[in-house]
Amino acid sequence: MLPVYLREAMWLSFAGTTEPAALQVGAGKVCAVSGLPWSGRLSREPQNYVVLPRQPWLDGINSGKGTVRQFVAVPLGLGATVEGQVTGEEVWGGVQLQSFRLNDGELARWREEERLRVERERSITLPPPGYGAAMPMAAPSGGAAPARRPRQAAAAMGLGVGGSMRQEVYRDDRPLKDWSEQPAGLVFVHLVTPPEWRRITGEAPPPSPVDRAAYTRAGLPWFDYYDQDAEDLAPTDTLGGVKPVGDWIGDDHDHWQEPSAQQVRPLKDAPGKPVEDGDW
Repeated sequence: MLPVYLREAMWLSFAGTTEPAALQVGAGKVCAVSGLPWSGRLSREPQNYVVLPRQPWLDGINSGKGTVRQFVAVPLGLGATVEGQVTGEEVWGGVQLQSFRLNDGELARWREEERLRVERERSITLPPPGYGAAMPMAAPSGGAAPARRPRQAAAAMGLGVGGSMRQEVYRDDRPLKDWSEQPAGLVFVHLVTPPEWRRITGEAPPPSPVDRAAYTRAGLPWFDYYDQDAEDLAPTDTLGGVKPVGDWIGDDHDHWQEPSAQQVRPLKDAPGKPVEDGDW
């Protein structure tokens, strides 16, 4: 059980080992991918997990058509959370993360393929330094904490949604039977208000992060991740009906300020210009 002080928006970055993993992400025990109630098992129709390391991060709930709706922290009791809007009550709050490894046979097969791939790469003459450098991606190892019903004082906040962002939630290209039936680990993250953070940690809350307009004005980088071989999940009616936090509590957010072309850094493939065999 982890307390996290959160102001405004958040995103989840997935890092750890490079082995494949299926990760379920819950917002108040509502699946952020499918919109269905939290489950201890993986499902494909609809898919209720993201696949790592192919999915490098997740900025919000799946809204389909190449977009997500950004995670935004909001106090429980207002009805503005994903949990409140989908289930009609706010009991859990927080964020739930549950990971599944490949089953023993598939994991052994994947490890052998990786071993052979590394051996082949080592046998090839290396190109000049800086030529064709690639960015490695990573996947998480499993957590180890069981889920428990949170105390209301500690689960004072949940996740609502903000505006739409361009991001794909990728469809799994493995058959469901490739994954283990039992989770490798489960973590329940509690989101807390500033007073709760001080009570739990004995420390002053961290300063509030800058908003998106200030971030853009400062010339800080935005990232555009494009994967030409991946297939985006379709939107769900349940998550599509979740209203933004601003509609509930009347926040007057600044208008979006488009970053300059120099601020946007493309990752992975180049949109419209995939690298093909012989094109080096």
